[in-house]
Amino acid sequence: MGVALTRVWTTLIAQRGHLFPWVPVLFGCGIGLYFSLRFEPAVPVLVAAGLAGTAVLAAHRFLPEHLAPLAIAVAMTGLGFAAAGARTHLVAQPQIGFRYYGPVEGRIVDIDRSASDALRLTLDRVVLRRMAPGDTPARVRISLHGEQGFIDPQPGQTVILTGHLSPPGGAVEPGGFDFRRHAWFLELGAVGYTRTPVLLLEPSRGGQWIFRARMALSRQVQSRLTGETGAFAAAIMTGDRSALGQDTIDNLRVTNLAHLLAISGLHMGLLAGFVFASTRLLLLVVPHTRHYWPGKKIAAGVALMAAAGYLALSGGNVATQRAFVMAAVMLVAVMLDRRALSLRAVAMAALIVLFLRPEALLGPGFQMSFAATVALVTVFGALRDKGVERGAPGWARPVIAVVVSSATASLATAPVAMAHFNILSHYGLLANLISVPVMGMLIMPAAVVAALLIPLGLDWIALSVMGVGLDWILGVADRLGHWEGAVGHIVAPPFPALALMATGGLFLCLWQGRSRVAGLAPVALAVLLWTGADRPDLLIADTGGLVGVMTPQGRALSKPKGAGFHAEIWLENDGQGGGQEGAARLWPGGTSGPRVSADLPGLRVTHLRGKRAVTAFSGCEGQEIVVSSTDMPAVPGCEVFDPRRLRDTGAVALWLTDTGPRIVTAAQSGRRLWSGAR
Repeated sequence: MGVALTRVWTTLIAQRGHLFPWVPVLFGCGIGLYFSLRFEPAVPVLVAAGLAGTAVLAAHRFLPEHLAPLAIAVAMTGLGFAAAGARTHLVAQPQIGFRYYGPVEGRIVDIDRSASDALRLTLDRVVLRRMAPGDTPARVRISLHGEQGFIDPQPGQTVILTGHLSPPGGAVEPGGFDFRRHAWFLELGAVGYTRTPVLLLEPSRGGQWIFRARMALSRQVQSRLTGETGAFAAAIMTGDRSALGQDTIDNLRVTNLAHLLAISGLHMGLLAGFVFASTRLLLLVVPHTRHYWPGKKIAAGVALMAAAGYLALSGGNVATQRAFVMAAVMLVAVMLDRRALSLRAVAMAALIVLFLRPEALLGPGFQMSFAATVALVTVFGALRDKGVERGAPGWARPVIAVVVSSATASLATAPVAMAHFNILSHYGLLANLISVPVMGMLIMPAAVVAALLIPLGLDWIALSVMGVGLDWILGVADRLGHWEGAVGHIVAPPFPALALMATGGLFLCLWQGRSRVAGLAPVALAVLLWTGADRPDLLIADTGGLVGVMTPQGRALSKPKGAGFHAEIWLENDGQGGGQEGAARLWPGGTSGPRVSADLPGLRVTHLRGKRAVTAFSGCEGQEIVVSSTDMPAVPGCEVFDPRRLRDTGAVALWLTDTGPRIVTAAQSGRRLWSGAR
């Protein structure tokens, strides 16, 4: 034991001065531990973890020097665990536990578009028929279908409609993305749709002034720039994507340019950088301010205020908050005469973000943002230490910076993008190389100038310049997105793969010395696990409305339309293109009729759609699984999955093994606070 501790101490001594970047990593480990549990830890356990972590952190200075880093590691893990639990309890709001149809009244607090390209409203101050206020969801989100246009939805309006509401859905397959958890932290207690007109009950009566300012700016921008160009400009300047068409979003996604839509680190950094440089240049022009004022610090302060204004006007979503924290930490570092771009600054930003929103750890936005930032700081730090930049000609430095930054960020974020979105953009690097410089040198400066010129009515000048750059990016996305083989489909990785890859990447970037190459080992193991990913032979939707069986040609779906969200996610996780209609054509014998069947080795799968199909069903022959879209009585000799049973099991996956079928249900992942309404 003594020898082992000595080795640990010797290893940590070599890292002295470089251990702080590991603090948010350990804090994140505690958060990950909380979310990975299959049961909800009791509140006293969370309190104990927080108090113990705080006590150990306060006492670490009194411990032997070789034990202090290990004590901090334990403390930060416990604090991360407690922070995640506290956040989960603090955002708790009522969720409906049944399907509701009837009048819905509420105030508009957000406007966006659904994946099906329908306008979508988020309402608070919700009133539902025959539901007590204490049981009514704090927020609901409703997609607008059918004939609309009777009102122009505006922030703060109180509207009334007749809608269908249901609890947020769980994972569409066991181990998959859990929308219930996502909705819990958005404080959404119900989601649904309406096919009847949305009517105005009361106009906006003050409040929501930031939201109204955002939407007013969005309308102003779209009045100057029409079509998708104006919608793109509004998304960049205000975060309002409600006017963007789904085709545009798809083109940006398959060319790896979708990050230009989200107001994230790139936009915040470009805006802050432009304001910083412009302010400092103005201060240098005047002799008095050039010689007597701390121009660099003043410029950093002005840039910080501009970033805060951008945060407010853009809606302050999670991605923008994360970007602002990163920018603020670096600007404050400048004001304190510290190095802005350092791993310590990135670590501080990550720690603040995770403390404020622990659930961000699970999202692709946080993972991609910090993966790119850590990789960029590490690579450019290494290049700076080796003097590569000083050895290059002046004209070549910006070119080298763009190529290296784009390649580094693409490589760092590619595993995260492939794991979450199951696509690989083959021309993404090329698209970013010819688009990101336009964003930095033309679009963002023009956006800042346009915002300043709006009071003078001259914003059209800057917006015209901005439109030229946006048209270029949209053209690149459209052209490259339609090239043959523009996108590859990637099978979803097993759960440990992404965690192993992150561990290896962090070790490569944060560890000091030649031993950092040990980080390649978990990366290699992750790749091995990923390439051996084993997809289920059978998938059953939690509604009983869709079945998918694996065939030699790929996943076959039991119907070409309906349950589209389930179909999309299943096919993405399979790494299979072609869409739902293409997958339905793979179903043996076709999908017409209320009853369809498919044969797997030693097992028949039958899907019954509707009450008539259930009534006409006579029984099973041999080993058979029956999936029904409506409740049905037990059938001797059949393994039946109907809505009644699926409400308890959630989505179902089945693997054929040498010892027989192995069934896994979503419910086996455990019962947590966010799944209590099911």
